[in-house]
Amino acid sequence: MPRLFTGLEIPPDIGRTLSDLRGGLPGARWIDPENYHLTLRFIGDIDGASANEIASVLLRINRKPFDVTLRGLSSFGGKKPRAVVASVEPSAPLVELQAELERLMRRCGLDPEGRKFTPHVTLARLRDASNYDVANYLSVRGYFPSKVFTAERFVLFSSRASVGGGPYVVEDSYALSA
Repeated sequence: MPRLFTGLEIPPDIGRTLSDLRGGLPGARWIDPENYHLTLRFIGDIDGASANEIASVLLRINRKPFDVTLRGLSSFGGKKPRAVVASVEPSAPLVELQAELERLMRRCGLDPEGRKFTPHVTLARLRDASNYDVANYLSVRGYFPSKVFTAERFVLFSSRASVGGGPYVVEDSYALSA
């Protein structure tokens, strides 16, 4: 059974900029730059027939390309940090695309996404990283000039069950060209 999710790919030039921020944080497992992405909707482990239905349903989305802005770093997990991420500004076109994906996945019989959509690109997963180390890392590397790219498509990714970070495979892509 494939594990699927929809997302936006991060252009290689921005991936190189983000990969320059790697290192200097004890307990971090850094994501390989070729696996950087912005998850729009996690789908999960599903059977082949459902995967085909989802891939077909995604063809209904008819939206224009839009700009995506990455601005600064933050962490997820509060008192027990679990990830360092590049923050993505939640623009109207991005939030609307994610909401449409959520509606379509519910129509396919999937449960609602349990977490609020917070657009980001995961750079590292953390294990036993202290609040102090994460705060230190963010104070040194947390600011970088904003990076903007135009999302001209979204993709259906698959992944293997693993300890996070890929590898991810593009199963299908859907142009944003309305």
